[in-house]
Amino acid sequence: MCVDLSRTCDLTLRTLSAEGKRPKLLLHACCAPCSSYVTEYLDPFFDLTLFFYNPNISPDKEFLKRYSELERFIFERFDGRISIICPPWDKQEYLSAVRGFEDIPEGGERCMRCYALRLEATAKSAAELEIPYYCTTLSVSPYKNALALYEIGSEIGDKYGVKYLPSDFKKKDGYKRSIELSREYGLYRQDFCGCPYSETEAKKRREGKLSG
Repeated sequence: MCVDLSRTCDLTLRTLSAEGKRPKLLLHACCAPCSSYVTEYLDPFFDLTLFFYNPNISPDKEFLKRYSELERFIFERFDGRISIICPPWDKQEYLSAVRGFEDIPEGGERCMRCYALRLEATAKSAAELEIPYYCTTLSVSPYKNALALYEIGSEIGDKYGVKYLPSDFKKKDGYKRSIELSREYGLYRQDFCGCPYSETEAKKRREGKLSG
């Protein structure tokens, strides 16, 4: 599939603006740094609610640290105007979803299953809350497959009757802007997505750099 997600997103936003609409959108948030740029970008067009559903993050202290940083950023940047939903942390939900794919390299089937797990929870909640749009901050990362997120998110959205906003937030210097905002607000940044498998890969990368 060949889709210019960034251009399609901009077209959607221009259409909403021209029609004088500002619909609700449930934004899956993976962390404060990724959310910083995405919320800045989408806030003029949507009534945002953040959804911090990330059972892949472990241990629990890492989950709580990332959530507290997201909460702090939203309070400081938006004066608490944007609300955050944080379902209970249950790492077994993630472990069950990726069972049998633990040794697959990052970016492979294990990650696709993780995408689907988090997007389905977000879409289901959007439907329950009668929020017509949803998407995720994940695509702002240069390590995340925006097209895969779009394909999975669109299929799940159809299942629950909500629209997945086509998006590739790393485009137009989105990732660069997230770094700038992270520095401005002193946000905690990490070099792995949160799951124990990506943490192991990140450690190997660091060791490789050190030994080189």
